Amino acid sequence: MAQGKIRHYDSKINAISRLIDSAIILVTFLALMDLFAIEWQPKHVWSLLFSIILFHFFAESQDAYRSWRGTYLREEVTAVLFSWGTSILVLVAIELIVINEQTYATPFILIWFIATPIELISWHAIVRMVLGIMRSKGLNTRRVAIVGATELGYRLEKSFNEMEWTGYRFSGFYDDRKPAPNRRLEEQQATVIGSIEELIADCRSGKIDIVFITLSLAAEARIRLMTEKLADTTASVYLVPDLFTFNLLNSRWVDYQGITAISIYETPFAGIDSAIKRIEDVVLSFLILCIIAIPMLFIAIGIKATSKGPVFFKQTRYGMDGGKIKVWKFRTMTVAEDGDKVVQAKKNDQRVTNFGKILRRTSLDELPQFFNSLGGSMSIVGPRPHAVAHNEEYRAKIQGYMLRHKVKPGITGLAQINGFRGETDTLDKMEGRIKYDLQYIQTWTLLLDLKIILLTITRGFVGKDVY
Repeated sequence: MAQGKIRHYDSKINAISRLIDSAIILVTFLALMDLFAIEWQPKHVWSLLFSIILFHFFAESQDAYRSWRGTYLREEVTAVLFSWGTSILVLVAIELIVINEQTYATPFILIWFIATPIELISWHAIVRMVLGIMRSKGLNTRRVAIVGATELGYRLEKSFNEMEWTGYRFSGFYDDRKPAPNRRLEEQQATVIGSIEELIADCRSGKIDIVFITLSLAAEARIRLMTEKLADTTASVYLVPDLFTFNLLNSRWVDYQGITAISIYETPFAGIDSAIKRIEDVVLSFLILCIIAIPMLFIAIGIKATSKGPVFFKQTRYGMDGGKIKVWKFRTMTVAEDGDKVVQAKKNDQRVTNFGKILRRTSLDELPQFFNSLGGSMSIVGPRPHAVAHNEEYRAKIQGYMLRHKVKPGITGLAQINGFRGETDTLDKMEGRIKYDLQYIQTWTLLLDLKIILLTITRGFVGKDVY
């Protein structure tokens, strides 16, 4: 059989969706111009053009046009709101910084800003509602079977059952390894209704429309034989690779001239996302340094007045991709350990100065790290950098420990707002911190960064295990 390329399933549907969204933005703008009796001007052309381009740019970054069968409405609503809101912020910023005019400070434009996302969300919701009604009446439904009573197969079944409006009607599992037709797997709570030969027969008779194969990657020979037999039916066949046996880190698929590759370990900050993250760090670090400049000056005076030694302390840490960086902190100890052996600060540690205790309790000793963030060796949000000695200790004890270095270390992070700050005197505490660090890398978005920053501010900088 000839080999072919792997293409996007719904690229034409996505193109139509983008076209309709563009039409909604345009028609809403024109309708409001007519309602407010606004005279058409060249600046309106640029406003429309940039709003549509920016909206689709940010919508693409949020996967707003992925297959509707695989996403919840709330995810789609969030993507639309974020894309439109960010587009408007960029437009307003361009107006204030470049054009220096009050183009958008009019009732007409303000209503357009508000009405457009409401209409975009409404039409997306209406389409889902109509499809749901059609499929509840048996229109455009598909009878689905899963080959492989595995954990992955069970997760796929749950997805079908939780999103009935997609039109997938789950028929059951087929698996040769459990030939008893009504035997229930205790681990996955899945009912096997037949063998592979029975699946082939059901597909030939038209009882099954779509087959999802969720066998392990080691079953290549069985999968090949099965697909050859399914070629003698009219059923659609999907192979679902059991990649969840791996510890996926920001996994995504890429296409090289039709050859698809799936990443196992990868940084979320590639291409445009890398630029977005850097802009976020530069802008926020600069603004924060302007705000904290005076407090930092008083802290420096306090350090010099209460103990001997330099104001700042630089310690070697691992940065992105495991490269060594120098992390800035206010000096809080009478010693400056930075070698193969670094002892973590403990409760009532005699090395910590009296003024240093206050700085460490409130995390004010970390403020100079905004210079690291501005310079590019760190980020505002990311996994906290550990001393090199601690890295070498824990990389041998915790699987996947070094994967946290697929991103720049941060001043604050997901682990810190979830209680993992300060001393990690047990392996369990460090494992908990690493779990949140990897979760951050797996789920990163610009909104997540902003959420972490806000929670860091609102929950305070103190912690019971910070010494």
